[in-house]
Amino acid sequence: MNDVTTDPTIDLDACAAEPIRIPGGIQPHGALMVVDPVTLEVLQASSNLPDVTGLVGGLPEALAAELRDWAASDSPAFMRTMAVGARNLQVSAHRTAQGLIVEFEEPPASGVEARDMLYLRLRQFLEAVGEVDDIPAIAAIAVREVRALTGFDRVLLYSFDAEGVGTVLAENGNEVLPSYLNLRFPAADIPAQARELYKLSRLRLIPDANYEPAPIEPPLSPLDGRPLDLSFAALRSVSPVHLEYMRNMGTGSSMSISILVEGELWGLISGHSRDPRRVDAQVRTACDVLGQILSLQIEAREQAVRTADRLALKNVEAELVAKLSTALNYQTGLGDNAELWKQLARAEGAAVVTEEGVLSVGSAPPEDQIRRIAERLSEMDVTELAIESMAQRWPETEAFAERASGLLAVSISQIHSNWLMWFRPEVIRTVEWAGEPQKQRELGDRLHPRKSFQLWKEQVRLRATPWGQVDVESARSFRSSIQNFVLRRAEERAELTNRLVEINKELESFSYSISHDLRAPFRHVVGFAELLNDRAGERLDPTSRHYLQSITDAALSAGQLVDDLLNFSQLGRAGLKFSRVDVSKLVAEVRRSMEPELEGREIEWRVGALPSAWADPAMIRQVLQNLLHNALKYSAGRNPAIVTIEGEDLSDSTSYTVSDNGVGFDPAYAHKLFGVFQRLHRSEEFEGTGIGLALVKRVIDRHGGTITAHGVVDGGASFTFTLPKRLRAEHPE
Repeated sequence: MNDVTTDPTIDLDACAAEPIRIPGGIQPHGALMVVDPVTLEVLQASSNLPDVTGLVGGLPEALAAELRDWAASDSPAFMRTMAVGARNLQVSAHRTAQGLIVEFEEPPASGVEARDMLYLRLRQFLEAVGEVDDIPAIAAIAVREVRALTGFDRVLLYSFDAEGVGTVLAENGNEVLPSYLNLRFPAADIPAQARELYKLSRLRLIPDANYEPAPIEPPLSPLDGRPLDLSFAALRSVSPVHLEYMRNMGTGSSMSISILVEGELWGLISGHSRDPRRVDAQVRTACDVLGQILSLQIEAREQAVRTADRLALKNVEAELVAKLSTALNYQTGLGDNAELWKQLARAEGAAVVTEEGVLSVGSAPPEDQIRRIAERLSEMDVTELAIESMAQRWPETEAFAERASGLLAVSISQIHSNWLMWFRPEVIRTVEWAGEPQKQRELGDRLHPRKSFQLWKEQVRLRATPWGQVDVESARSFRSSIQNFVLRRAEERAELTNRLVEINKELESFSYSISHDLRAPFRHVVGFAELLNDRAGERLDPTSRHYLQSITDAALSAGQLVDDLLNFSQLGRAGLKFSRVDVSKLVAEVRRSMEPELEGREIEWRVGALPSAWADPAMIRQVLQNLLHNALKYSAGRNPAIVTIEGEDLSDSTSYTVSDNGVGFDPAYAHKLFGVFQRLHRSEEFEGTGIGLALVKRVIDRHGGTITAHGVVDGGASFTFTLPKRLRAEHPE
């Protein structure tokens, strides 16, 4: 834009991109020129330069000499009160890529008196703020001193929240203008680009809201061909929309001082008068210094509060982590220490979501909603989120906003959707605005700022107390503690697993050796008992023959137990030899091998279609033999005994079920069936060693499959095992 922006006809899109740094003109209470930093040749000047300074040609020699010396120095800025031609003016200058920008204004009435007054005020301000601790008290001192320095009718200090809404913390005035103390101003009152400019140029003065800008001539810089950048010029012309905003507000003049905390725009001090009012450069400099002092004071106090809060929450974390270290797992530990868990983020509720499930404490959403929140977070591809209104983002959460409106969540896994969450309830409050916030702009034939600044009250719902920086930092720190806890437990489990593997190998070796060594003695006992019976059986009385038969039976039973133990121990030592197994053929072979034992029994076999399996044939034969033997054993009292064998081809495995109509078992004890020597029936009723089902489970486990049992007392039992298909087998060919 080459010409001065005097036409306020601006569309909505243009508002966001309005060239506030290159307005093409200045405020006419002073004059401006741009000179070459080497030759001091005048490159550009405001149209009112002759009227303000009396200069027509180049720079006076005295001023040129001063500027030349300053340009060669390291001093960042230039400010003098000196004679310029026939006039005494305040001259300031700063460096830019487009040349030295030199500004001229009328000086204060008495320089010495003004300087003494400024030093006194600044000293009083420093002493006063040193005696108070809280920010509102410091703000009250600041507005009092700025008004004393400048003479404005009203001086406000307001801070911005995370969304840019300004709240008036302190005010000092003479009642000429209305009071805005404790009222809020919408974020849209100050566009984003204006906020950025406030960070670069800390002070801005508008002596007369009805001024006509003095244009820069020529409009483009001779050095780079671009409009002159006036970001740091005290006389920079402001947006016509802002001037209209001032007039709507009933102010004829204004001055703003930026409050920067840790490099960000924390707030503003704004002075207003009903009528035009000039503030000279020296007073503005004093106000700028006061603003910087204030910024440092606020930053120091906020840091002190944050440090105290961090320390308190770190103590909570340390206590909680200490308690977790003795818990079975961190989820259980969190549930057992709910108050500490909530205190960690100063929340009313908390939850943890893992693959095992959801655990929540305090004022939290229902479990299904917590799961849904975790799903949304994962879909967002974020590792943390802090919001004060879930309903604003996810409307359906309004149903439980009274319990949980604010959410602070951190991810605790890079693989799974595992989250730590904290919740804060809805806080219903009445907020007072300087004008209705939803009507920041009114449209007609052009863009206008809002016109009303009357008190407007709004009831705010569905919002919790905002999460502070310290709360988020505490959640992050605890996430690291949880991840370290999980990693440490994983290492402990890995070490324990390795030790158990070694112990199991030792036990298997011991079991194999003992079983192998015991087989011969038991066979000898049986053999010698039979020889004794053959040689002396007729001479023995009935009681002695009974004793001899008991010895034989016991030795045979012990021998069978040793054989079963030997088979069980060998399962852990033998390698699997996978091939395609015809299960139907295998069932038929097992049935034939059992026929001699079944003479005289009425048995109904129901064998369905059995899909083939990818497995070790010999081991699967053992599985089928044990399951069928059990089915026949526990259905011995039935006439007929019904044994059913079925199979099913699933997507990633094959499934087989063996069931009977025998005595069954209480399903409450199903978990005991597959343990070594675990029996649900008395040995006097049904013979056996109690190892068969343990052997079956070990075979299926080694194949990577599953086995389950279902039973009804006196209603039969069924056993279902699955075998993974070839790609999931332990040692596929």
